[in-house]
Amino acid sequence: MKKRLTVSVITGALLGVICIIGGSVRAGGLRGNELYLIALWYNRVIMGLMIGFAGGWRIVRGGANRYVRGALLGLLVSAAFYLSSGFRDPIAFVAGIVYGLIIEFVAARRG
Repeated sequence: MKKRLTVSVITGALLGVICIIGGSVRAGGLRGNELYLIALWYNRVIMGLMIGFAGGWRIVRGGANRYVRGALLGLLVSAAFYLSSGFRDPIAFVAGIVYGLIIEFVAARRG
């Protein structure tokens, strides 16, 4: 459990850096968007934390469970950010679902 959690949080943090890069391009640069971009990164770290803790959660039967779980948690965590940002960045919202899948995939392989 500890290894899965560590791997998930690190993966979320690394994917958060990608989000900062993409978000800064979409927002018109880093300057003036620092708080938004830090919050976007932090959202991905929280996503990693949630997915790391959820290793034993069973949502559907079979091998697809981990991917459903990753996508669902990615959706839920990203939705909280998307709603609180006033629907500012739909690309980041969708990316969060994909990142949930990626975090779960990496955690299943490495954790």
